[in-house]
Amino acid sequence: MASKLLKIGSLEAQSQIELSLRQAFELLEPQLRPPFPLTIPTPEEYLQLNWAILYGVLCEPHFAKIQIKYLHAIVTDGYCLFVSLLTTIVNELYFKLVESARIQLIWLVSEMIYVSAEGIDGVLVSLLRQIVGGDFSDGNLRLCFELVSLFLSKWNWLVEEGPLVLRSGLYTYLRVLADHCRFPGDSKLEALKRIEIEFCIRVLREQFHLCLKIGRDLIRLLQDLVHVPEFRAVWKDLVLNPGEFKIQGFEDVSQLYRERTSSRYFLLRITPEMESQLRFLLTHVKLGSQKRHQAWFMRKFLCGSERETLICDIVRFICCGHHPSNDIIQSDVMPRWAVIGWLLKSCRKSYVEANVKLALFYDWLFFDERIDNIMNIEPAMLLMVNSVPKYVDMTHTLLEFLLLLVDNYDIERKDIIVRGVASAFNMLVRRGVVGSIHVLTSCDALSPSLKEWLGRFLKAGVSKEVQPAHLPRPSVPSSILPSLTTSETETAVMGELIASKCATNDGVGTKAFDASVPISVEPVMSCSSLVVTSESLDDAIENWVQRLGETVRKSNTIDTQILEKILLSFANLDGHKVTGDFALSPQSLSSKIAKELELNGYKLFSPLESSPNNSNCDDEVHSATALIIRTFIFSQHERLQEMLLSWSKQGFPVGRCLLSYALRLAYEAHAGGYLGNVMVPDNSVKVNDLEMPLLVFHMDVYFSFLNGGRKDPPEADLSASKMDHQLVAKLVDGAFSAYRCFLMYSRNGLHKEADMTLARLLFSDLVSCSKWEKKMLRFSFCSIFCHLSDLSTGEEDIIKLLVALLDHANIVFMQFEIALKKFSIFGENTETIFYLIKNSLNWGFEEQHKVWGLIRSELAVSKVQVEKLILEIFCSGVLDPNSASIAVEGLLMLCSCCMPTSELVGAIMLLPNNVFQDFSAAVLATWAVSNASMLFDSLANFLEKLDSKKGDFTLFSSTGIRINHSAISWLLNYFNTQGMKGNDILNKLSVNIPDMKSILQL
Repeated sequence: MASKLLKIGSLEAQSQIELSLRQAFELLEPQLRPPFPLTIPTPEEYLQLNWAILYGVLCEPHFAKIQIKYLHAIVTDGYCLFVSLLTTIVNELYFKLVESARIQLIWLVSEMIYVSAEGIDGVLVSLLRQIVGGDFSDGNLRLCFELVSLFLSKWNWLVEEGPLVLRSGLYTYLRVLADHCRFPGDSKLEALKRIEIEFCIRVLREQFHLCLKIGRDLIRLLQDLVHVPEFRAVWKDLVLNPGEFKIQGFEDVSQLYRERTSSRYFLLRITPEMESQLRFLLTHVKLGSQKRHQAWFMRKFLCGSERETLICDIVRFICCGHHPSNDIIQSDVMPRWAVIGWLLKSCRKSYVEANVKLALFYDWLFFDERIDNIMNIEPAMLLMVNSVPKYVDMTHTLLEFLLLLVDNYDIERKDIIVRGVASAFNMLVRRGVVGSIHVLTSCDALSPSLKEWLGRFLKAGVSKEVQPAHLPRPSVPSSILPSLTTSETETAVMGELIASKCATNDGVGTKAFDASVPISVEPVMSCSSLVVTSESLDDAIENWVQRLGETVRKSNTIDTQILEKILLSFANLDGHKVTGDFALSPQSLSSKIAKELELNGYKLFSPLESSPNNSNCDDEVHSATALIIRTFIFSQHERLQEMLLSWSKQGFPVGRCLLSYALRLAYEAHAGGYLGNVMVPDNSVKVNDLEMPLLVFHMDVYFSFLNGGRKDPPEADLSASKMDHQLVAKLVDGAFSAYRCFLMYSRNGLHKEADMTLARLLFSDLVSCSKWEKKMLRFSFCSIFCHLSDLSTGEEDIIKLLVALLDHANIVFMQFEIALKKFSIFGENTETIFYLIKNSLNWGFEEQHKVWGLIRSELAVSKVQVEKLILEIFCSGVLDPNSASIAVEGLLMLCSCCMPTSELVGAIMLLPNNVFQDFSAAVLATWAVSNASMLFDSLANFLEKLDSKKGDFTLFSSTGIRINHSAISWLLNYFNTQGMKGNDILNKLSVNIPDMKSILQL
């Protein structure tokens, strides 16, 4: 039967979505014609009516107005269900819709805007994703025209209700206009270009405050359109006269440079199908077996003379929208840099290649650790490094392009770009993405002039990058930025001139880059220069250490200023000329400091015995230990890392104190409401009583650190009312980042031989913090899963510690946080969750009850395939009737929380009969009450798959498929109770299922 809704090839499978819509329409068609029934539909009937009306509107345009009036009459949920169906149609079926259905879809969206349907803005964004860049087919151009016309006709609604749609529309049309404007005089495009320009200019002129939220990529897109007169005028105002936009606080284009563009905008320029294929390529395809996948992708999405312009959108998505997990990074899956190398080689036009390189390096130019993610800049660095020496042409052209950008992208604001690129290099080295820059600065295959150019930049860049990259920088008043005198020619350098100047041909192959060369540049010191006398620096530090001990002996107090001077001088050695043999090592200095302090009654890194929210406990605020921790957090210099490692080797609990400090800092920030979603109950802490001593002092020292150790006047002391929320959040992130850095260094320095993971080290430190009161302890676990998720999620020891220490009241609070998706405890790896459940069967009953409460809360809102988990548990043979009752109860409650999808219902039907055999019947009975319609739809789908043997079910034996007996018995009883002939419905199951005939005769 030919479909009225979709264009389906002869070999294509029927769409299950279309089948459900059509069946609902055929069943309820009489109700969709006047006179309409006056009865109120049940929830199941309401669902079926929504499906039927949607199918009728799309397939019967002549009845559409009547059917949509019926929808208005029966709607009870603000059109949520209907809009969700629309979103599914757009995301999964749009490219298959017949032309008449596409026209009806736009009309239907317009109707939903008219009634302000809830969620309609998401449908509009989904439609924008269906606009394909570089595609000049009639269907794609028609969609461009229809959507932009709709936006202009619904302008007032967009301004009031759909700011996200306005921003998304602007981003999309700026991007496609760059393609459309490359063909001047094309009559087919003229009308479309006029209306697209009208929309974009209106958004830029009237709603520029919304445009600012797009971030720095707005500049990148505008540069491609600077040759269009209307956009040239906007560009001139943006660069020369920003006050024309009448946005308070916006005074310079550099403010846009500092705003990172959200990944949602990069998703706009690739279709859902393309996104799915890219993610498959980057998560499943092994390096070395990627050629056929690349060839298929090229034929599917990049075949066409102008489709090549899509490559820059794909590169932006790969850099900023797809960040692989650690497991993927450490596997042999094709890395992001290799995919980008292949895409660069695929560029045939020089301007496309230049745009792709700009897309690759764009975040480098303005990189700032307080807002940018290192994963955005990682692919470019790895592509350059891994191309040496086999594909050195790739390294050469990319490095040359980057340096040209630094010199020419924005001459008036070159200092911002130099600082950004220097910060990017520094961050990549400090985080261990690469080990040294030596491979680039000493590569014989690179031209001497290029290496000299890079050396000059690194030297200049280090002087620019004087602040810690992982902490926020004070904002620079726009009034002190250089005044703009950029000519139109210089402005063009920011766009087309860069493309022509930097474009080169690589000739790089797509084979795996097999060079693995370590890289590193010395991390930039994050403190001011210190005044040192003419004596040798080691003697000066030795004298300061002695003075520190003498001060303690005389006054019984520690002079933290001397200790700070010792630490900063030692870390800043590279900034001074050292005469003679410098023999003072981190190990010897750390021993001397500890010895001097211990001889006078103070022990470094002493444990924090009481709860950190006790204001009388100040060892983390004013002590020598606190000073050392703060100095390391603000700089993370390698010499300080070595000193901490040395103290750790001497038996001091350095990791525990670092973690305790970070947790307390986060606790006080949350208690004061500075981190948004406060995990501490409102009635548990009063901010005025708490006073947040550590947080206030930490911020005060941070500003002093940035000012080179100069203290502000007393009247400028910080108070809780003056602290900036964003700054507090970044300081807390910086503390956890420093702790992670120490863990990595500790594992490499102390546990080279032992099988000690970062997660195990974290667990050890967390155990040491378990003496805190329960409320603080619960918050500590929440912070661990939020800030150190990659080290804690799915870790059995940490989860077991959690359920052992927290009582039921605190577990319930954590369930609230999990249900709100503030963090994840178990992750989305089915195999990991299975082993956790398996191992938990040996825990105490109370711990099992707690862990299953957490599992249910998380899996009910996660993307974990519950059906696979249930099948694996029941078929593994680990469920013992005496010891696994709590786990099975948890699985039963979990199923009750889940929707009866086809996959889950199929899994329940296929459960073995050996233990807990009534489990399947109990689950089906629960669904029959809560969601009968979906249950039996899924059951019918299961039977169809079973009949055709094309399902995904793998439980086969030599005698056929094994169906759960209790499930069949329950279905028979249910159908008989409902007055239906269950034997007729289930009789076909007996063909390939052993003992089915005997079951049916019961």
